Amino acid sequence: MRIHFIAIGGSAMHNLAIALHQKGYEVSGSDDTIHDPSKSRLAKYNLLPQEFGWFPEHITHEIDVIILGMHAKVDNPELLKAQELGLKIYSYPEFLFEQSKDKTRVVIGGSHGKTTITSMILHVLNYHEKEVDYMVGAQLDGFETMVHLTQENEFIVLEGDEYLSSPIDRRPKFHLYKPNIALISGIAWDHINVFPTFENYKEQFTIFTDSLTNGGSMVYNVEDENVKNVVESSNNHIKRYPYETPVHFIENGITYLETEEGDLPLEIFGDHNLQNLAGAKWICQHMGVDEDDFYEAIASFKGASKRLERIAENNSTVIFKDFAHSPSKVSATTKAVKEQYKHRKVVACLELHTYSSLNAEFLNQYKGALDNADEAIVFYSPHAVKIKQLEEVTEEQIAKAFERNDLKIFTNPKAFKEYLFDLNFESSAIILMSSGNYGGLDFDELKQLI
Repeated sequence: MRIHFIAIGGSAMHNLAIALHQKGYEVSGSDDTIHDPSKSRLAKYNLLPQEFGWFPEHITHEIDVIILGMHAKVDNPELLKAQELGLKIYSYPEFLFEQSKDKTRVVIGGSHGKTTITSMILHVLNYHEKEVDYMVGAQLDGFETMVHLTQENEFIVLEGDEYLSSPIDRRPKFHLYKPNIALISGIAWDHINVFPTFENYKEQFTIFTDSLTNGGSMVYNVEDENVKNVVESSNNHIKRYPYETPVHFIENGITYLETEEGDLPLEIFGDHNLQNLAGAKWICQHMGVDEDDFYEAIASFKGASKRLERIAENNSTVIFKDFAHSPSKVSATTKAVKEQYKHRKVVACLELHTYSSLNAEFLNQYKGALDNADEAIVFYSPHAVKIKQLEEVTEEQIAKAFERNDLKIFTNPKAFKEYLFDLNFESSAIILMSSGNYGGLDFDELKQLI
């Protein structure tokens, strides 16, 4: 089978392309720009397009399947040619479902935590040498790709994103997987450019819950009232498995989980991560891993890439990089670090980078999100606001939204870097929260300061 990717350079798309190449398919692709690590990884497998751009003349009847990425537009020349020829066009999640029709599908959903939970599950299964297919939204230690597909594996573990499937398929990705086993970690309004109200956003999780196969199993965070409401009010004939934050304590900067086998020291910390662990345990038990084996494996889990990732540490300073951008996640991350490092100065740096976070109407959702930090800094780029064609956001609006008098706000990358690098890092915990890079901050350069 010959498969062509339109917009092959995306994080998920290039991993799927590599996975299908490894599975034996003939794979080609195109994109108007591709950055590392996608670029070098595609080159390694001879899948990097010879030149960037869109080439409708390359779209012919010899192609069996087109996989369309979100980066492409509805008027993409290659897409228009594929439609004209009547070729089969799949979105990324549609194709994953086609590849997993005969497998037990395990789908991890939620506004936050889904990458970490999926990573925990894969870490435990890998530790015990249990082979499964998977798709996860971060690069994991011990895994070459973020996507792995085979003919023979019984299970496939999928990170269930609620964002749209493709430019021509406006359904949330996780509506297409029809899980046998599923999990919802939390519901906190996000993607307001697509879901204009919280009720509209929450409804997507109701649809997801109702999409479980008859008699399927739903694992859910009972401490999240919205999740509890969605799952427990569903009329779908499913089994329900609630979870909550497990009993734990912190001693000398290490979080210990209280288990029947004794106190278990963990590499991770924070209530969110502990809730994630409890959810992952339920899923692993559904997949045949007993509790003792789960604990043995999870003790060595260090976290998913960019999810409260410890990027530098010495005796008096620790620096974390975190993908947090939604208000609930920013609040949870800051609180977790402060609880873990009670006697250190916590400096929280947040970049407002996503469509939602740069939206003037959404900003008030950040009220109190940085209250647990000893020093709070917000960076945003007015240029990014213009690119996203949003109304201008002012420093006054940001200061008012966070309701913190000593909040420091930067719009200039150079000024932000100079301020950050001039800080006294002694006895500090620094958190860099962003899905961007603060206008070009060199994280390796920052690491050298401690």
